[in-house]
Amino acid sequence: MPPAAPRKFRPMTHTFPTRLARSLRVATLAVLSFVWAGHGSRLYAAGEEVAVVVKIGGIPWFTVMEKGIRQAGMETNLNASMVGPTTADPAQQVRAVEDLIARKVRVIAVVPNDATALEPVFARARAAGIAVLTHESPNQRGADWDLEMMDNDEFAAKNMTRLAQAMGGEGEYIVFVGSLTVPLHNLWADSAIAYQRAHFPKMHLVADRFGVAESVDDSFNTTSDSLLSHPNLKGILTFGSQGPIGAGRAVRERGLTGKVAVVGGFSPTQGRKLLKEGVIAEGFFFNPREAGYALVYVAKMIVDGTPIRDGFEIPGLGRAKVDADRHVIRFDRIHSLNRDTIDEFAALGL
Repeated sequence: MPPAAPRKFRPMTHTFPTRLARSLRVATLAVLSFVWAGHGSRLYAAGEEVAVVVKIGGIPWFTVMEKGIRQAGMETNLNASMVGPTTADPAQQVRAVEDLIARKVRVIAVVPNDATALEPVFARARAAGIAVLTHESPNQRGADWDLEMMDNDEFAAKNMTRLAQAMGGEGEYIVFVGSLTVPLHNLWADSAIAYQRAHFPKMHLVADRFGVAESVDDSFNTTSDSLLSHPNLKGILTFGSQGPIGAGRAVRERGLTGKVAVVGGFSPTQGRKLLKEGVIAEGFFFNPREAGYALVYVAKMIVDGTPIRDGFEIPGLGRAKVDADRHVIRFDRIHSLNRDTIDEFAALGL
């Protein structure tokens, strides 16, 4: 049998009903209009991305900072995100910055674990046309700008004054920092010790500072050892959010509440019980959500080419002081962690 004649192709002639087609066109235009509008006058290109590399991921301080980063990203229409290394390891931060250079992000912001270790990779970022911001690193080489949320000497003086009050103005004390390479923690420690020597001469620093205050366990163990090696110890001043927690737990475990004072900024949800029990005397800190928020707003200024001048404002944070020679941007946002304020800050998830 001869093959059957092929069936002729007849194109479909029916169309969507006019009303449905019109509705789809309107919906599509609405979506496109929403995406285009954002929070600014134009749609940012995919490359205009801001990434913040923090010291370590997974701890409350930087979890809250991420909230500020994301909020400001939505408000400024920048693609803002946070990168958190698994440990407070300078090498991990360097690798994170290298990855961001490869991604060709627009601005990289870093909270350094080791300022010196980051200098070469910052140079590579800037050579690639990427702006570099730092936070808590006011003397950082290779950064376009450093952002600070308070006056460092004032902050150090507040901490030392409170420790002196808790110690009755005399006796032995020790100091914790996040690590011996964290620039700002060590600046605060230097300033606080100098303030003690000038204003509280009957107090005595009895050991070199310990770089343990980014770890509860390390702070606990170092406090326990120090209480054995310095039986007359009366105070612990700590810069680093985990330091007061570990130190406070060691003091409480040994029945020394009220006899050994602990002062320093901490995560309110972690330290609220210790503070209310009187183990931690008080802490001073800046809100990390505000810091993350500010970093992205400064990044927005860089992306837009807006001059960074003394007195510029960020919503909710007030006016900035700008040191153009040192490339430091500073806000006045010191908060006290005491029995009257602790619940309010804990409610923020800090």
